[in-house]
Amino acid sequence: MGEQTKESKMTILKRHDTGAIAHLTMNAPERLNALSDEMLAALQAQIETLTHDSSIKVVILSGAGKAFCAGHDIKQMNSARDSPDGGKANFQDLFTRCTSVMTGLQKLPQVVIAQVHGIATAAGCQLVASCDLAVATEDTKFGVNGVSIGLFCSTPMVALSRNIPRKHALELLTTGNFMTAHRAAELGLINQAVPNDDLKSATLLLANTIADKLGSALKIGKHAFYQQLEMPLDKAYAFTGDVIVENLLHQDTIEGMNAFAEKRQPSWKKD
Repeated sequence: MGEQTKESKMTILKRHDTGAIAHLTMNAPERLNALSDEMLAALQAQIETLTHDSSIKVVILSGAGKAFCAGHDIKQMNSARDSPDGGKANFQDLFTRCTSVMTGLQKLPQVVIAQVHGIATAAGCQLVASCDLAVATEDTKFGVNGVSIGLFCSTPMVALSRNIPRKHALELLTTGNFMTAHRAAELGLINQAVPNDDLKSATLLLANTIADKLGSALKIGKHAFYQQLEMPLDKAYAFTGDVIVENLLHQDTIEGMNAFAEKRQPSWKKD
């Protein structure tokens, strides 16, 4: 597949594609790529577009400037307090839209990799936890530090507590302390902590390795992965048994298995 370039009309979120990989760059460096109303809308629009883009197998999400994402836009949130209800309706709408973005990343048929540097704090840390995989620079700091300004990171807690052990998650949430990239890798928030100069190449290596696989298998597998996590053991096995049988009947899977047996590269028709 040849290289092509596409940039979103919304410059707050830039997109360019290389083969089967879509690169999304949050582009509000002066606000540390905060999840403003505009950023959330741009992310939601790309999620909706990518859902129907069968040419893309992997999405890399990164941030421009000196940070990945510093969480919600506090100034924008505070401006909502002037409304008669003190901002309640606005806040409820904000977190509904944010939840749609976070869950939307996991519902995408593509594998989403966070390429993280600088800081990933509060909802920015939630964004990393909501991506399927993550690679970060060794000097990246992670935190759910809202408690330090009197706001417990309740919604970021959902994704964080599904990535790392509960006592470590609660320690971060209640202390507001930051976690190093190496510790984040140890606990499972990210896959790798790499030197600064290696961030793009390490992320791209991971993305290319995945993009080389059969797209339909990736789509089936990612969807099943998140579904079975919420099931009791017996139901998870019953569900995934049906999934793998369905996968086995795909023509491209038959070709892949035959190619393996015959010690040759598969010739997939649908990729």
